[in-house]
Amino acid sequence: MNKLFPTLSKVSLGLVLAVAAVSCNQNAKTAGNNTASSDSTLASTASAQKEEKIVYVNSDTLSEKYEYFKDIRAKLEAKVKKAQSDLQSKGQAFQREVAEYQQKAATMSASERQATEEKLARKQDELGRLDQNASASIAQDESTEFNNVYNTITEYLKKHAEENGYTLVLTYSKSNPTVLYVDKKLDITAQVIDALNKEYKEKKAKEKK
Repeated sequence: MNKLFPTLSKVSLGLVLAVAAVSCNQNAKTAGNNTASSDSTLASTASAQKEEKIVYVNSDTLSEKYEYFKDIRAKLEAKVKKAQSDLQSKGQAFQREVAEYQQKAATMSASERQATEEKLARKQDELGRLDQNASASIAQDESTEFNNVYNTITEYLKKHAEENGYTLVLTYSKSNPTVLYVDKKLDITAQVIDALNKEYKEKKAKEKK
């Protein structure tokens, strides 16, 4: 059941998190000294740049160490494995029926051969539908589950950014390097993972009660 593997293998935690933007209102006075106005504008711009705080999260590390993501991925992989096993079992049974028919075909009447071939064709079509349905079901579960993971991360980062005064939270990934260079001093991945895992652990503990 090869159709199932590309979908799951392409799962990635792609995060594009524009958390906030700093706007700078400059109230330039047209009357008065032009030099003073220019100095005021430069000072205001420098102040805004100084206040901007840009950080990033390594999405490769996040997907590797965030327990919620790991649990969801394991859950989906188990579903893929079960669906593959079920279809493989049904496929093998179908192949045995085909082999049995081929062995007996010479001794069967024309009407018997036609009836058997029609039955096998229906079973083949049914296997195809089962394959498609399983793939569609997994794709839907995948979309729902990882959307939940994404929402959990973005909600936390919005709160975290507000608390720490971050202007922008970017993501960095070697597999999808939309950001070509990052200064490691801006990396907040470790503290984000610690906080997310703490929240997830507390949530699981509450659900068990």
